[in-house]
Amino acid sequence: MPYAQWIPILVTACAMTVSSAGCSAGLSRPSPAPDFALASVAAKAQPLTAPGFVNKFSALVQQNGPAVVNISSIPKEQIANAQSLWPPAASEHDPFPQFFRQFSRHPLPDTSTPPRNVGSGFIIRPDGYILTDARLVADATEVEVKLTDRCEFKASVVGVDRPSGIALLKIDANGLPTVTIGKPSDMKSGQWVVAIGAPYGFKNSATAGIVSNTARLLPQETYIPLIQTDMTATTGDEGAPLFNLNGETIGITLIARPPEGAFEGISFAIPIDAAMRIEQQLLLHGRAEHGHLGVTIQDVTWPLAQSFGLKKPVGALISSLDRNGPAARSGLRSGDIILQLNGTDINDSSQLPVAVADLRPGTSAHLQYWRDHGLHETVVVLGAMRDTMLASIGSGAATPGRLGLTVRRLTPDEKHRAEVSSGVRVEQSAGPAAVAGILPGDIVLQVNHEPVSDPAQFRQRISGARNMIALLVLRDGQQMFVPLDLG
Repeated sequence: MPYAQWIPILVTACAMTVSSAGCSAGLSRPSPAPDFALASVAAKAQPLTAPGFVNKFSALVQQNGPAVVNISSIPKEQIANAQSLWPPAASEHDPFPQFFRQFSRHPLPDTSTPPRNVGSGFIIRPDGYILTDARLVADATEVEVKLTDRCEFKASVVGVDRPSGIALLKIDANGLPTVTIGKPSDMKSGQWVVAIGAPYGFKNSATAGIVSNTARLLPQETYIPLIQTDMTATTGDEGAPLFNLNGETIGITLIARPPEGAFEGISFAIPIDAAMRIEQQLLLHGRAEHGHLGVTIQDVTWPLAQSFGLKKPVGALISSLDRNGPAARSGLRSGDIILQLNGTDINDSSQLPVAVADLRPGTSAHLQYWRDHGLHETVVVLGAMRDTMLASIGSGAATPGRLGLTVRRLTPDEKHRAEVSSGVRVEQSAGPAAVAGILPGDIVLQVNHEPVSDPAQFRQRISGARNMIALLVLRDGQQMFVPLDLG
């Protein structure tokens, strides 16, 4: 466009600008409107300030992220991989797989890359020691660690402790960033926490939530009471560190895998203080040793406390024993309530497994327990832990009314299969019994700590009881006490 043609366009634009500014007699007296508009824009341009805890999240991740690592392991294969019959196997240069692919509903298996377990971990020492989930590296033939700066290392497994769920790794490096170890005992329900893991392989992912419970028991996973949060942990988060808002590590993420399916909307973490005690044993000896009592225990609820004659619900109630275990050899029996271990009160059943496991096998443990409305004492020489079991039942609350149980005598075959000498089989469960969780097929072994062998004896024990009774029930090989209110 010729230069002369630009002049009227520019003049027109200037006139429109002046008119929009409200000037009618020149530019000497501008309207106050532009000042107001500019002030509004300036106000909007000011940076927004984030809440204090949001800034803490950001600083926490920046500070601790470099100490979090990604771990992949090749599991030891127990059985050789079965080869698919269709499509037929062939080398990568064989033209026939491409031909057969069009007739197969499934893609050709990739046999070049072995299956891997993936998860997380965190550096606890600058010379390359890393804590993670035991299941991630147990029986692995190869373990690889990747840092946030993309450095990769082959890791050696220093030690794995399956009962606790803790594993210690070592990589050949120095001067590494480390996490700060905190105190899980200071945490309370409702406090904020942050986890840094690798869900589905997305490395260094931060997730925030609150503590839901500080001592949740999951006996199928570990004997250690766990920290429960409202975050969802998934594949890749195993072994991830859990932080408080001070940037201190308070736990190791553990993904629970119950038989009925994965938990949704909650996650668990092994308290770091318990993990560090295990780490010391793994570092020094390559393995951890735990004391073993040989009992299955459960909580003492208010109804159970009343049925046993306790003034308050404390201690750990023995629901069953290993017949050849340390507790049985010392004279303990089902129905005893352990109140003290080596002079320390057991106020909650979750305290006992940890206290016993922290002692070495062969240690003489002094126990105080409740039996027949009185205190007793014994000394148990602890064995070595092979497995940890705790009975798990609901609150046991029952509404007043009739018992609601129909029982029959056990057949010789049923006694043989259940490995019991007496008891009655539940045929129907309704009313208070059903509410308390008793199911058809359960075997009732005791009523108020007295054995029963037939329906008549069962009715006799019930009629002679007061309002609250305790039934010792056998289900799927596990014994547990169930309280019932007769009303």
